[in-house]
Amino acid sequence: MLMLHQNRFLKNKVFRLPKLNHKVFIGLFLAVAFLCESFAQINMYTSEQRILFTSAWEGERFEDGRPKVPDSILQRMKNVTAEEAWSVIYREGDFKDHFEGDWKEFNASPDRLVGRVVTALFLPTRPDVRAVVDAQGKAEERSGTGHNSWVIDTLQPGDVLVVDMSGYNFLGDRLANAIYGRSQNGIVIEGGLRDLSGIQEIEGFKGYVRRFHPSAITRGGVRNTMLMGMNVPIRIGDTTVMPGDIVLGDPEGLMFIPPQLAEKVVESSEDVRQRDYWSALMLKKGTYTPGQLDTTWTDEIEADFAKWAEQQK
Repeated sequence: MLMLHQNRFLKNKVFRLPKLNHKVFIGLFLAVAFLCESFAQINMYTSEQRILFTSAWEGERFEDGRPKVPDSILQRMKNVTAEEAWSVIYREGDFKDHFEGDWKEFNASPDRLVGRVVTALFLPTRPDVRAVVDAQGKAEERSGTGHNSWVIDTLQPGDVLVVDMSGYNFLGDRLANAIYGRSQNGIVIEGGLRDLSGIQEIEGFKGYVRRFHPSAITRGGVRNTMLMGMNVPIRIGDTTVMPGDIVLGDPEGLMFIPPQLAEKVVESSEDVRQRDYWSALMLKKGTYTPGQLDTTWTDEIEADFAKWAEQQK
């Protein structure tokens, strides 16, 4: 028998379920959660559900359940390339669709954009739905009526806000200053932004967008958007992005790295760079030929490299 111990939304009881496969179990778990939990929060997910959908991460979490990859890993991630990250997450977990290209990068610098993802989902406004969202925001005492600012208010240092905007503009220079003030980091928008001239004056604030448009909206229509979820799964291009993923900016585009693979990505990248450096040394000394190093290394070469690497510690 499979025992499901009750958390705060199952009223401190213990339920016994018949033996089920993993997919059926998760389906039943979510059904119970949705029936028993009142979704008063704009977040749409409870912390328990957020933990469930990111259960491969076994480390520290934020209060809302979002995975918290250590700052030390984020710092080391800044030296990783998209190619190095992609090879690891594809090999380790078969995550095939975690790179997105064809962006417009603003405030580019040699430093890569790296941070823990905070997600936001916006849809084109529908008045009856918007009224419900506005009422929830008022009940939760969120500041103002601008849904964009509600998300910004949740940011922590090191976060990167990743927004599915349905193609519309998300911010101008005022909100850009607010984002950088809270996170000291950047942004990714599946959509656009305005006030680029003002945003270019915010030193350290960088990001990736699909387009620029001078109005508060895009596509030339009298449209607006409404917030439908914070720290929920969103779609960026062909990638499903989860709260707590690590976003890695690269001249080629963006990698979205599952948190449970972040340390492996960093370690693999460091190993590649160390091997490249050692190979250059050996070639300059004439110890080995290009043909010997530009292929699978022999046991002898591996032993020489391992001895040198140990001396560098």
